[in-house]
Amino acid sequence: MMHKDVLSTPGHLISLAARGFARLSEARLKPMGFGVGHIPVLIALATGKARTQRDLARFARVEQPPMAQMLTRMERDGLIRRTPDPVDGRSRHVVLTAHAEANLPDACETLFAGNREALDGFSEAEQAQLVALLGRLIVNLDKMTDTESSGRR
Repeated sequence: MMHKDVLSTPGHLISLAARGFARLSEARLKPMGFGVGHIPVLIALATGKARTQRDLARFARVEQPPMAQMLTRMERDGLIRRTPDPVDGRSRHVVLTAHAEANLPDACETLFAGNREALDGFSEAEQAQLVALLGRLIVNLDKMTDTESSGRR
């Protein structure tokens, strides 16, 4: 019977919810030329929180090789451009194209709308509580991941 219980764990249910949000978001963002994975990069660039591939990888919480691949696709699709760093010629800055900048507000609104629809029937207090609980969960998971990756338990 224990194998059935694993399908009721928070980890499994959160995974199902995340996949559902990803499918919904991908379908709604595709007509704008965006993918759900692009959003953290676009936000980081739009807000000035990152300008290099390394900064973007940290901000989006992904490793450098997948970030490099994503940036190559985003550049090919006309969402970003890479420019030489004026101080360090070996490094390059990543900047949004006019197309990405113009469409980012609509993409964000699309994501907000999807969240509102998915949380239909949740009170504002329940929504705030869910966000707070997920934030705490992420902090705990980050601590565990940091400990695991450093070889300590």
